[in-house]
Amino acid sequence: MLSKRLASTAAICLLLAAGATACGDDKPSATKLDTAKLSAEEIQKKAKDALAGAGSVKVAGSVGNGAEKMTIDLALDTKGQCKGGITMPGMGKFELLGDGKQVFLKPDAEFITNVAGGGAEGAKAAELLKGRYIAGVQDDPEMKELTTACNLKELTKSFLDDGKSTDLTKGSAGTVNGAKTFSVKSKNSSGDEVVLHVATEGTPYPLRVEKTGDDGGQMDFTEIDKPLTVQAPPADQVIDYSKFKSEATPA
Repeated sequence: MLSKRLASTAAICLLLAAGATACGDDKPSATKLDTAKLSAEEIQKKAKDALAGAGSVKVAGSVGNGAEKMTIDLALDTKGQCKGGITMPGMGKFELLGDGKQVFLKPDAEFITNVAGGGAEGAKAAELLKGRYIAGVQDDPEMKELTTACNLKELTKSFLDDGKSTDLTKGSAGTVNGAKTFSVKSKNSSGDEVVLHVATEGTPYPLRVEKTGDDGGQMDFTEIDKPLTVQAPPADQVIDYSKFKSEATPA
């Protein structure tokens, strides 16, 4: 059923996006990044602090390998607003919509059918949903991670422990989406290499994170501090999660 499998799928994808840029407390300064004088640790900290001071960000990219690769395209802010989606080849896609009060989930027919186990049960779940959003997600323990995913500060905070890195080294100058950057390389707790690309002009925001390994991939951070406006879907396009679970589960 729509439960731990869906919640963990979303959490893994979203947390990887924030993993190398976990939040800090100091506000960043909008000056040119002096990469010649700063150490790798100092550059990484400035990027972390910059993201912590941002009011909103759009995260887009992919993680995983081959048929396991997931793509994400999600804008979120510190007010609990978010909009976007996650796609899993062979599984389908689901959208996330948060208006600051609650989080709405909208799986497509393919996704809900697969998560429900396929066959008659999957068809029943897809028919019950009928393309509507599922509300009340944040009230279910199995789906709590999705609520976290829709809040920028909570998302980064939740990854502080796993975001610890070792063997930091300075990389090189480059560009990401037209912006000048400098990279910092590190190893995570699994021994995978993480490359963080930091803006060198203006506020030193993290603009891209790349990770090796079986769950590796690339995530870009764009539309930083761009105001996000989200409206809840109309009532006739929403079904309560507890009701959905009850009616979709076989007797």
